[in-house]
Amino acid sequence: FSLKELHSIFPWLVESIFGSLDGIIVGWNLRCLQGRTNPTEYSVALDFLDPSGPMMKLVYKLQAEEYRYDFPVSYLPGPVKASIQEQVLPECSLYHNKVQFPSSGGLGLNLALNPFEYYMFYFAISLITQKNSPIAHHISPSNSAYFILVDTYLKCFLPTEGSVLPPPSSNPGGAIPSPTPRSPAVPFTSYGMHHTSLLKRHIAHQPSVNADPASQEIWRSETLLQIFVEMWLHHYSLEMYQKMQSPHVKLEVLHYRLSISSKHHGSPAQSSYQALHAYQESFKPTEEHVLVVRLLVKHLHAFSNSLKPEPLSPSAHSHTASPLEEFKRVVIPRFVQQKLYIFLQHCFGHWPLDASFRAVLEMWLSYLQPWRYAPEKPPQTAELLPRSVSEKWAAFIQENLLMYTKLFVGFLNRALRTDLVSPKNALMVFRVAKVFAQPNLAEMILKGEQLFLEPELVMPHRQHRLFMTPTLSGSFFSSWPPTITDASFKVKSHVYSLEGQDFQYKQMFGTEVRNLVLKLAQLICQAQQTAKSISDHSAETSASHSFFSWFKFTPSEMNGSYTGNDLDEIGQDSIKKTDEYLEKALEYLCQIFKLNEAQLTQMMMKCGTAQDENGKKQLPDCIESEDGLILTPLGRYQMINGLRRFEVQYQGDTELQPIRSYENATLVRLLFRLSSALNERFADQMDMLCSREDFVGRFCRYHLTNPHIIQKIRYSPVLKDRTNQNWGPRISLRFLASYRTLVSLLIMYFIASWFYIGPVGCTFIILLGYFLYAVIMTLFYEGWKPHEH
Repeated sequence: FSLKELHSIFPWLVESIFGSLDGIIVGWNLRCLQGRTNPTEYSVALDFLDPSGPMMKLVYKLQAEEYRYDFPVSYLPGPVKASIQEQVLPECSLYHNKVQFPSSGGLGLNLALNPFEYYMFYFAISLITQKNSPIAHHISPSNSAYFILVDTYLKCFLPTEGSVLPPPSSNPGGAIPSPTPRSPAVPFTSYGMHHTSLLKRHIAHQPSVNADPASQEIWRSETLLQIFVEMWLHHYSLEMYQKMQSPHVKLEVLHYRLSISSKHHGSPAQSSYQALHAYQESFKPTEEHVLVVRLLVKHLHAFSNSLKPEPLSPSAHSHTASPLEEFKRVVIPRFVQQKLYIFLQHCFGHWPLDASFRAVLEMWLSYLQPWRYAPEKPPQTAELLPRSVSEKWAAFIQENLLMYTKLFVGFLNRALRTDLVSPKNALMVFRVAKVFAQPNLAEMILKGEQLFLEPELVMPHRQHRLFMTPTLSGSFFSSWPPTITDASFKVKSHVYSLEGQDFQYKQMFGTEVRNLVLKLAQLICQAQQTAKSISDHSAETSASHSFFSWFKFTPSEMNGSYTGNDLDEIGQDSIKKTDEYLEKALEYLCQIFKLNEAQLTQMMMKCGTAQDENGKKQLPDCIESEDGLILTPLGRYQMINGLRRFEVQYQGDTELQPIRSYENATLVRLLFRLSSALNERFADQMDMLCSREDFVGRFCRYHLTNPHIIQKIRYSPVLKDRTNQNWGPRISLRFLASYRTLVSLLIMYFIASWFYIGPVGCTFIILLGYFLYAVIMTLFYEGWKPHEH
């Protein structure tokens, strides 16, 4: 194919692979393509889209000819789209000199992208636009072709070892021309004029682009990262987007809008209002989206940690540092920190309170632990001990203080609203507590808080300093010696750049957060007691299922109570894991916040006494009124979180219960009429027999009365006058209407026929056997719950 033909089919080819921007065309569906299910298509796709494969060779070939391709602004993330439509360029240099009207004179703006940018835009945004495509439950996102390609591109263009491989090119210098500057069709105010890309800063000191091939490697690396970050992490409200801009830029935008407004009598202000409210769709990142962002975070930590040690002489550094090394130094604070913080805040505040939050949690914990991706290995002698966080990470912790403190408070608020009896929720609390309990980490976070709270020194040459977002070169701090006050300024600059000058900081080790931790510790104790209660109840239930229970009703079936729990389906092993997770989490929380042992012991004793005299779980907190028990707000909270519950039981006449699915409706009605006739005919005689104090009286009471019904009633918030109802001695034959009872009798008659025992003889043996069983139960278990038949 000629270059003209390749140029014309390139947009079609990209759309055929990654799908259309509106999501109608799925393309190759790389997110669902796995080697285990489709090995041939999987390997072909990876080879074709590899950084050294045919597709990228085509990209570089078109790149050399300076072709441009239009990308609609309407498909960009909401805040960026709204900002550009307001004629204000975003801060990211990725959009500079690229906005233009379509040549056909149609509506809407486009970005004029070079082939590499166009390809990567489609690749990155396919994770968002194709999120509604059907995905089978058995597909693991981390094994998909898309996930593997993201990892491959990151390793190729952001290498931890060596440099980026030069692109194949016919040019002698191997250079890829950068986009030709274009004059926008409308006047734009730039949010980011004070920020220049690393490429432009490096080229400014070079005689020409082709003179230094490293310029090309940093251009591709920076472009790739900017596209990934803009597409995956730039989905928050326009108001938050504008809040993140630096103060003098916001002032510039305000002057611009006022000047436009005075000319057009408020119409741009109205369009600004409409643009703000046009982006009201709720951004709901998927679990796969979060996993891809976590992969990006982990690789950026490894990429940043591969930075070569700085020379002792600062002057030597300025002359010898390559663009890639400079890029490693600023990649996280300049490109990722701000947007990832907002992204995590959004997830912490809007993600459902279920186990799927684990993906967000692990992404957050990965960012908090850059030392896990450092090249150095811990000493072999210290492998068995918890690895202490080195002091060299103090600067990272201080410059990311809100990531540790504010998001930890956000997690506390989530944990206080979740059911900690669930093993998956307990595991998340354990994971966070374990990470923050690493030796020396809490101390460094506390040091960062102290630096932030340190009052500003009033010095004449510093009164003019403002808290602004740091530039790439870190020139804000180059003219002052690295004293404690400068460290304090860095922390404050970080906090105020993310949250604004009016931000009220909540100390992680302050009284308010400490009270939240104590509440969490109390919930952990209650959850442990609840799990123990469920475990004990399950053991009792399984032990009571004897051979005879298969042939008759169990008590829970007769009174209609529900004693199940979600953990019953999981098993005893998971209940033990829950207890282990919660126990270790409580231990780690004590280490982090130096909780008082006496206070904890008192709390655990209080939780231990939350069981009544029978060892059962206490009722939810409630008050007694004329209409019965009324739940308090604490009681409602206990029920919502599964900490306590009422024993829901049928408390009316057991003979009048609804007909069950395991009962024969006709037999139930017939036996009820027979039982009612017998009870009405012999009521006085049964009362007389049950009032006797000898063996006959005990035998009759065992079969004809239910003295424990009043005790059961108090476990449910029913009317008080219900407890005054008294059911006298009576006969109940309803158990004979059960299909299980009927099948059991048929099996017994069938087995008896093998031994040549007729129906009459078998019936006599059954009655005799039950009579002996009833006599034994009467002698030894008079206080046991009667069978009501």
